[in-house]
Amino acid sequence: MSVTFAKGFSAAGVAAGISAVEGKKDLALVVNEGPLDAAAGVFTSNRFCAAPVQWSRKVVADGHVKAVILNSGGANACTGEAGYTQSKATAEKVAALVGAQPGDVAVCSTGLIGELLPLDNVLSGAAAAHEALAATPEAGADASHAIMTTDTKPKTVTLESKDGWRIGGMVKGSGMIAPQLATMLCVITTDAVVTAGQMQAALTNAAEHSFNRIDVDGCMSTNDTVLLLASGASGVEPDKDEFNTLVKDACASLARQIIGDGEGASHDIRITVTGATTEDAALACGRAVAASNLLKCAISGNDPNWGRIVSSLGTVPPDVAPYDSDKVTVDVNGVRICENGGAGRDRSEVDMTPREVHIDIDLNAGDAEATVWTDDLTHEYVHINADYES
Repeated sequence: MSVTFAKGFSAAGVAAGISAVEGKKDLALVVNEGPLDAAAGVFTSNRFCAAPVQWSRKVVADGHVKAVILNSGGANACTGEAGYTQSKATAEKVAALVGAQPGDVAVCSTGLIGELLPLDNVLSGAAAAHEALAATPEAGADASHAIMTTDTKPKTVTLESKDGWRIGGMVKGSGMIAPQLATMLCVITTDAVVTAGQMQAALTNAAEHSFNRIDVDGCMSTNDTVLLLASGASGVEPDKDEFNTLVKDACASLARQIIGDGEGASHDIRITVTGATTEDAALACGRAVAASNLLKCAISGNDPNWGRIVSSLGTVPPDVAPYDSDKVTVDVNGVRICENGGAGRDRSEVDMTPREVHIDIDLNAGDAEATVWTDDLTHEYVHINADYES
């Protein structure tokens, strides 16, 4: 169902000839039919942010978005004034098609950095997508396919509240994944009656606990965009706590699906740090371990090398995460292979056959905890990124 699960939204995905992959669906359009057009967004913090990010930040600033156009096949990043002009022209085209102002149309792009888009293809693709708009499950599925690059499958979520209002969403992301945010284009829709301010607070918190806690390869994108749109078509004003929870659940599901489709990955790695003095301390420790390429390679080889875990843990400064290294324990898939900073049970006892690998680190310094997700690094990851065409 994707973005069309929530009432008041139509979508389409078409092949516009943008992607290097012939015949691939590479342009998606999502339109909010109302009666509301409330919106919120979070974006990459990369200083080389792409032209569509620059444009869409301004669009979302007033809390209103009528439509979103998204393309794969080209990032339109590091393209200067010409790239920004392309994003503006794309928004103007969509605005004319849907009867909105250009300032109410968000633009998202993903693909190869440093090249302008084939604008004629983008504009003709926008017209084709507008003709194909529908509020059907198939249309939502087409849109979720159109935003994929190295993804091997579409990633979607659908949730329904006890009061009948809905959330639907889609995301793309497989590689170039690191906190703040992760490499993604994401559109989440809801038919709840909510304000832009309420949505922004919910989305910011949800992203912090989901998209900002995954790490495939430690590489931050130039194009990350996560949008939350509300149509109000259910007529239901939700309980604030339930709304926050469902937005958080939607983001968590989509973030987990990104990890499950990490480029070439053979293991999804959950790293939970407990016993920290603060949540920030636990998060810093978890991220340090998740960023270790040595550990990722070891896990790829089915080797639960705890030395690579604690050596990464030890890079976190004491003022960020105070703990005594002689009191730290590490469990991998339920086997305590590091006890009090030294060798525990033999690592050969760890079953590494499951897709999920659970690394549990106890700092024994406090009561706070945090969890991050990452993937292993495989030969296939190198192959994908040595021959990337988008």
